[in-house]
Amino acid sequence: MHALDDADLDLVAALQLAPRAPLNVVADVLGTSASTISRRMQRLREERLMRVISTVHWPLFLSGNPYVVWIRCEPGKVGEVAAAVRGVPEAQSILVTTGDADIHCTIYPLAGTDQRKLLTKTLPGIPGVASVQSHLVLRIARRAVSWRIDRLTDEQADVLGAYASPADADVGALTDAEFQTLRLLFDDGRVSAAEVARSLDVSRSTAHRLLQSLLDRGAARPRVEIEPAVLGHPITALLTFDVRPRHIPAALAALGAHRSGRLTVMTAGPASIIHHGVFRDEDDLATFVTDDVGKLDGVSGFTMCVALGVLRRQWIDRDHDVLLGQRRHEILGRQHRQTGH
Repeated sequence: MHALDDADLDLVAALQLAPRAPLNVVADVLGTSASTISRRMQRLREERLMRVISTVHWPLFLSGNPYVVWIRCEPGKVGEVAAAVRGVPEAQSILVTTGDADIHCTIYPLAGTDQRKLLTKTLPGIPGVASVQSHLVLRIARRAVSWRIDRLTDEQADVLGAYASPADADVGALTDAEFQTLRLLFDDGRVSAAEVARSLDVSRSTAHRLLQSLLDRGAARPRVEIEPAVLGHPITALLTFDVRPRHIPAALAALGAHRSGRLTVMTAGPASIIHHGVFRDEDDLATFVTDDVGKLDGVSGFTMCVALGVLRRQWIDRDHDVLLGQRRHEILGRQHRQTGH
């Protein structure tokens, strides 16, 4: 088990709130030195446990809203099917699950993707696939970038909050230089102006303006990529809810505000709402179901399964569920650039 000590956990909590905060600020907040913070970050990167990346504003690289997809496999074929799904560039996350379906994935239609072909031919045509069910995301109440561990005091959070990225996006169209900078931020949420200047062969002041423009407008939202299991939340539960229409907004808001949430969406499919949550243990999950779900009005039924294995999140493949690998697909190719809203 890849256990982190208290100082590691404090560092992760600080970076989850302010991924681009200067090292000296993080050090002051945590009562240590910038050199110590730097060494810890480097060790976590080298051990493949943590990386700072960025979430990109959807309209900049997608041709439509994502789909939540459940794949049922023929007996004994889960491994082969999962390996094939890893070869699909649109598969942003891939989990092996319990329940009626064997594989859960989120499909992001990149610019140029033939959505109908992908959902009705490509995925169902994978050898070993028995059936595919897809739910179009209509509205999102919670994203993984918002999930954090609770270790900071209010005073610490206030200091770091000054360095947090804006949650709202007002992007508009990107210039070529901005899009090239966005690609750098996508892979390294802490990329510096000096690194951007070298990569794009521009002045440092120009690089600084490019970075700030993207960050201030919400084109890129830096985030810590680390498996919740490493942070003491080894159970990933996937819940689907049947909710009467007039109760959907309140249920969506309540689930989206819950501390467990990594993805909470309203969908067009058999389920009105899908909620992905992470939990400390089985009792923590049970309490969520009986206490929090039990309070929701308008729920006529729900299903629940848990992840048996994590193969990919944020297009980053996993080894042994928790070790961060590489992005095997070019997600932000120049041809994917879209005009923002």
